[in-house]
Amino acid sequence: MNQILPLKQILIVEDLGETREWLRRAVTTAFPGCEVREASDMRSGIHAAKGGGFDLAIIDLGLPDGSGTSVITAFRDNQPDALVIVATVMGDDASIIAALSAGAHGYLLKDSPADLFARQLEQLGQGIPALSPSVARRIVDHFRSTAVVHQPEAVLTARELDVLGLISRGLRNADAAQSLGLMESTVASHIKSIYSKLGISSRAEAAIRAQRMGLTGP
Repeated sequence: MNQILPLKQILIVEDLGETREWLRRAVTTAFPGCEVREASDMRSGIHAAKGGGFDLAIIDLGLPDGSGTSVITAFRDNQPDALVIVATVMGDDASIIAALSAGAHGYLLKDSPADLFARQLEQLGQGIPALSPSVARRIVDHFRSTAVVHQPEAVLTARELDVLGLISRGLRNADAAQSLGLMESTVASHIKSIYSKLGISSRAEAAIRAQRMGLTGP
């Protein structure tokens, strides 16, 4: 069972008065009895971060005197135990990655229905990250397109290591087969398995990986 986190002291950093009120209603719905403070620009948000004492900060990225990422960084440096959530209209990859890299624990879009927004905030107390569905999809898509899978080198069999070492030195399949006393078709099967396991697709990549594994000696 998830531990319930007490979120009583909450800061809202938002420059638009109407939006601050909307956020305040969402916060008090999610956390009845909490104490809410407000800041309307980056400078006052940073000052609040340095003052300490907050359990949760909800920060807009587009502030009149700078970026909300600076406020996120100030919380990360001065109040590392505080939860920091972005509430913004900016749902592009660059904004999401910048905020999460600066130390944000969640990212919510302000065009969400009020009840959903409050429910996502409420789940923070149960240790559930606050992410708008479209933001979660963009994070998954970004990770899928940029992540490099590093398979453990131990997944290669001893024979596959032999084959990788030989082809990385420029030997043709036939030459590698003769050196190992194997059929050429067997070597080709080993190469196919090696490529699949290591996530590579060319002999150039195989040579680089073999060098990293120490297989390119004389």
